[in-house]
Amino acid sequence: MENNDVSNSLEPPETVEVDDEVVSCDGGGALGHPRVWLNMEGKGQIDCPYCDRRFVLRPGAQASAGH
Repeated sequence: MENNDVSNSLEPPETVEVDDEVVSCDGGGALGHPRVWLNMEGKGQIDCPYCDRRFVLRPGAQASAGH
């Protein structure tokens, strides 16, 4: 039987390396989405719930204690 579940194998549309665990995303461009603030909470990465853009903490960046 063939496994047609591709939800776990899809790559994010864009991966952005950042220097802070707290990032904002507005989808970029004129047709983006409402700005949201995302906190990695020590996980080292987070995906935007609107556009699936993935934010990854840059290697060597220090995890912040918050803002």
